[in-house]
Amino acid sequence: MKNISCALILGGHVNGYCIVRELFEKGIRNIYLFDYKRGLATYSNKIKKYSIVEKNPESLLFEIEKLHNSYNYMVIYPTDDLQIDLLNTIYDKINHYCFIPFNPKNITENLDKYEQYKCCEKIGVPYPKTEKIDSINKIYNIDNLLFPVLIKPTTRVDIKTKMFRSLEIKTRNDFKEKVTFLKDTVSKGIPLIASEIIPGEGSNIYAYIGYRNHKGEILNEWIGKKLSQFPDDFGVFSSASNQAPEIIREQGRKLLYGMNLIGINEPEFKYDQRDGKYKLMEINLRSMMWHRTGNISGVNLQHTQYLDALGSESPQQKQILNKTLHFVYFKHEIINLLRRKGYWGTFKHNLWGEAKTNYAIFDKTDIKPFIIDSAHAFRAVAGICLRHLKIQ
Repeated sequence: MKNISCALILGGHVNGYCIVRELFEKGIRNIYLFDYKRGLATYSNKIKKYSIVEKNPESLLFEIEKLHNSYNYMVIYPTDDLQIDLLNTIYDKINHYCFIPFNPKNITENLDKYEQYKCCEKIGVPYPKTEKIDSINKIYNIDNLLFPVLIKPTTRVDIKTKMFRSLEIKTRNDFKEKVTFLKDTVSKGIPLIASEIIPGEGSNIYAYIGYRNHKGEILNEWIGKKLSQFPDDFGVFSSASNQAPEIIREQGRKLLYGMNLIGINEPEFKYDQRDGKYKLMEINLRSMMWHRTGNISGVNLQHTQYLDALGSESPQQKQILNKTLHFVYFKHEIINLLRRKGYWGTFKHNLWGEAKTNYAIFDKTDIKPFIIDSAHAFRAVAGICLRHLKIQ
């Protein structure tokens, strides 16, 4: 006899592990995990089982159908853009017994960063001046921008192929040196966007994270700020806070409604001190690495999705904003400390400032993921130290 429902998390990195923790804390015990390899969350004692899937729709469909033999209904949580793309490919085959947290009518379009900026233009959300580079001739449109410039593929292709996630071009001479490389990239059919870099450190990044159901209602939401990134100011989360101005909430809501986004979505903004505006950098259409910042400040979007998927009422939660909370991925922070000159002040503030500090992986009731992650951190630190000794 089949069980009624289960949670299926795709991806076992920090974001996947934090979803496991949140759902388990809310009393959900039927938690399953699919990953491309043995990520952190596969070692958790809070999951029923994990399976390894390949990066293609056939492999994902096979494992989902196999799990369907035991469960009538699955609530799915993607954690990277490739998983969204794979789910969209098999959507019609599984949507009658799976809750898939995105809008299949516009998901492909909304994953494109240039389309995100076009929507900003339409609904009045600030964004950096940008050029789309989808042909060799358009590469020279980069000259229309003020340097430095950040270049990215319009969609995340670095997950499934060897490709840069972002490329900083500091000067026009730097641009001239990279023209051949950019031509080779575009000639492979990979469209790019080039955007003017908003000056300031990675600590000027703010985010709105909301869950919008298929009826178009935002059920729960929170706002926050990145305190630091890894391995540089154009990287991924290292530490975060629950503090952000209310305009982030306003602009985030406008984007969820304006783009007709469904599920958990995270528009990220960077403050531009030149004109005092918070400008959209990108929108993550799934749970990102630091989403547990919402949990520690009183908002449970993953659980909100689970309740909504099963047709249960989701209580509205109010975020804790009257005290500052920090959420820290210690592995990234310790590597930043060793690799980034002048980082000690940031490190000290993030871990030992006046705010209460919460750690991304450490859970005394589920210690194995922390041990595995600490071993990875130790190897990274040892590698940095060895390279430093060789240079000397």
